[in-house]
Amino acid sequence: MSEGVETQLESLEYRTEVKQLLDILAHSLYTDREIFLRELISNASDALNRIQFEMLTNHDVVDPEAELAIYIEADSDARTITIRDTGIGMNRDELVENLGTIAHSGARAFLQNANQNQSALEEIIGQFGVGFYSVFMVAEEVTVISRSYRPHDRAALWRSTGDSRFSLGEADKQDRGTEIRIRLKEDAAEFAQPWRLETIVKRHSDYVSFPIYLKSKDGEPRVVNRRIALWRQPPSKVEPAEYEAFYKQLTFDDRPPLLHVHISADSPVNVRGILFVPAQRERSSLRLRPEYGLRLYSRKILIQEHNKELLPEYLRFVEGVVDSEDLPLNVSRETVQSNPLVRQLRKALTSRLLKELRSLADEQPEKYSTFWTEFGVFIKEGVASDYANREALLELLRFHSTRTGAEGWTTLQEYIERMQPDQKAIYYILGDSLKSAMRSPHLDYFRKHDIEVLFLTDFIDGYMVSQLREVHDRPLQNVDDPNLELPKVEEGAAESEVSAQAFDKLVARIKQVLGERVREVREGKTLVDSPARLVSPEDDFARELQYVRRVLEENYVAPAKILEINRRHPMIADLARLVDEEPNNALIDPAIEQLFDNLQLLEGVYQGSVADMVDRIHRLMRAALAGHS
Repeated sequence: MSEGVETQLESLEYRTEVKQLLDILAHSLYTDREIFLRELISNASDALNRIQFEMLTNHDVVDPEAELAIYIEADSDARTITIRDTGIGMNRDELVENLGTIAHSGARAFLQNANQNQSALEEIIGQFGVGFYSVFMVAEEVTVISRSYRPHDRAALWRSTGDSRFSLGEADKQDRGTEIRIRLKEDAAEFAQPWRLETIVKRHSDYVSFPIYLKSKDGEPRVVNRRIALWRQPPSKVEPAEYEAFYKQLTFDDRPPLLHVHISADSPVNVRGILFVPAQRERSSLRLRPEYGLRLYSRKILIQEHNKELLPEYLRFVEGVVDSEDLPLNVSRETVQSNPLVRQLRKALTSRLLKELRSLADEQPEKYSTFWTEFGVFIKEGVASDYANREALLELLRFHSTRTGAEGWTTLQEYIERMQPDQKAIYYILGDSLKSAMRSPHLDYFRKHDIEVLFLTDFIDGYMVSQLREVHDRPLQNVDDPNLELPKVEEGAAESEVSAQAFDKLVARIKQVLGERVREVREGKTLVDSPARLVSPEDDFARELQYVRRVLEENYVAPAKILEINRRHPMIADLARLVDEEPNNALIDPAIEQLFDNLQLLEGVYQGSVADMVDRIHRLMRAALAGHS
């Protein structure tokens, strides 16, 4: 380390309104003070990369045998930090160029507009080289001593307290590189603690290519960064156990990931990364990242811990890291600038991930079934919201159906291949659970004629089909649609034992008992084994969204539906005869109420009183038991 013997220093003015700019840097652009160390390490890493490149063709440099490394030393008593590198270094003119000049032009206009337009702050990275100046968030004085790699250059010293002036002079530094001495502000004394510095290094600079040595006042220097970034390695050279270990270190999940995707591409955009699909939606209680989003790196320097822009929101369950050298960043490196390159990254990452999920589905269906059980609802969200990738997402959809039952799954393509010759639509039923959907009276006709129906029982399914409408030119049709164009007509139906007069009386009595809770009461032409069903009226254009609204709206009330009754069903026949022959029988009204409640329960829209229903069931049970005593 240099002793930094100084000659007489020359006091100079910055070339711009630097004081005002430094105030902006210290108070407006950075939201976390620890970023200063990340910026200084990043600059040191750049200097080391430059000397490494220079020495490929030029061996006439100062200290050619020096280890390419970064050194950090803290003194909590003196409240100082020293950061040193063996990089390319700077001479006097380069110090003035790099540190004594924040901008060559445009500073005044920027300052005039900054207060009026907050978004103008994000433009600063394109106009000013200001990463170094983040140090003044924590420093009351900064001294930079640097020796260029050129043997004939002399060492130089730069010093500033962050006001409108800086000092410049010669220094006695024999070794190559740059040394930054920081005297901390009183309220930033925590950064002189070695453990604090190590934490920052591991969080932001763990994968810098060069060793970072940390030394406390009385301790020995030790390397505190990992250096090897797994996502920068060729996929063919990474073992499965390494992926698993990296995932666990990244997420604190105690289970291995279900899938990993290692991405390495230079075109159309430079990107390196590893994406992970967890084994479970809800992971270990030790998971310390409650926010979603990928870790974004630039040249192995952490830029954002939770980037939400590089994948669409419906893929928020994906974990991982993305590193792109092409990515332009704002000065604080906390917000990626909106530009076509970001959209290209998002497109490339999304396309690759969906392709890998398709391969998983084709090659490992049992493993994909696990994925679908955990994350299928997110894919459905994507079908509804991501039109550009809809075709790829449709291939990932899986459904239970009347053909597969509760244990099996079907794809939309498999359903279409099984459609009957005269079947024009893809039929589905919405329900709040698989069990209730499988017992729905809407399925009577379809079961009798062996027409497959898909079960949609996730709360988001209604929203998905409202946005989807058709697949491969075949419309999706809800089986509770009152105007279904069914591929077959009912044939050979058994004659009803209920007279038209008795049936009309029953319809009138049901209307009287249920009142405005039903829109209409009529005979159901498609009912076979069920006594009744509730059908959405023709003007209920949002019926697919009722399950979503029940989740999102606290006081949601479902609109009244049409009650269709099966005049051939024994229960309906007995009830009609009772209304016709004993209109004052005390069992009639409770039976009608219970029939209606049963249908609501199957629909998942029950809005009555559970206490009243239990009391009613008890009365009906007593009557049934009395009839058999």
